[in-house]
Amino acid sequence: MSTNTVDNARKVTTMRLREMKQRGEKIAMLTAYDYSMARLVDEAGIDVILVGDSASNVMIGNPTTLPITLDEMIHYARCVTNGAKRALVVCDMPFGSYQGNSKEALASAVRIMKESGAEAVKMEGGSEIRESVERILTAGIPVMGHLGLTPQSINKFGTYAVRARQDAEAAKLLEDARMLDEIGCFALVLEKIPAELAARVAAEVSIPVIGIGAGSGVDGQVLVLQDMLGITKGFSPKFLRRYADLSTVINTAIGSYIDDVKNVAFPNSDEQY
Repeated sequence: MSTNTVDNARKVTTMRLREMKQRGEKIAMLTAYDYSMARLVDEAGIDVILVGDSASNVMIGNPTTLPITLDEMIHYARCVTNGAKRALVVCDMPFGSYQGNSKEALASAVRIMKESGAEAVKMEGGSEIRESVERILTAGIPVMGHLGLTPQSINKFGTYAVRARQDAEAAKLLEDARMLDEIGCFALVLEKIPAELAARVAAEVSIPVIGIGAGSGVDGQVLVLQDMLGITKGFSPKFLRRYADLSTVINTAIGSYIDDVKNVAFPNSDEQY
């Protein structure tokens, strides 16, 4: 058995992600929200599974990520941890569970870890949430940061447009990234920012930087599973590559099933007792 095969079989941890950055190995990350898909994603060899608050959109049907609750996030994370064996499972902390109150933030993070089995949490924001991040870190809970486009702040910004194009915002993002690195976050997501800026952040911080719409100069990439599999429709940002068209495959399969039931072609004689 080759050394590479042995390494690929290793459980992914926060330390292993840092090792991957150090040796220049890119990190592959996808979202998942249920047992069946988590098992498939894990078996395919993904490094990190994010139980994203994007579940608010793709699983519940909300227009934004804001309505999803802590209880709902814990439920989805529990489903994923039941299906994932190798990948590192990270759970988003939902809107309202950590902003402005570091004690509540710690209580929320502890609930996620204890009740879901997730191995880390992800939080959106920089200096404004520093106290909450630091308090969670003191409990030994790994934190993944998230800068750039932060969907939980959609009502503040009023748009999902590319962030940090202006010098002042880019400078603050760099400062926040350095701060999150220095206080002990194990990784950082950069969403929808200029590729040149993202590459600079990845070069200046010691922790792995995962991009979504942030170019190829970072340490890894993340996409929403339903988007990259072509299950969702009507959402086609520039950074999204669809690796399948499962929406059409599923629709065709269900249509065939309906026809067979209506025409009494299912079940046939071999499919009954």
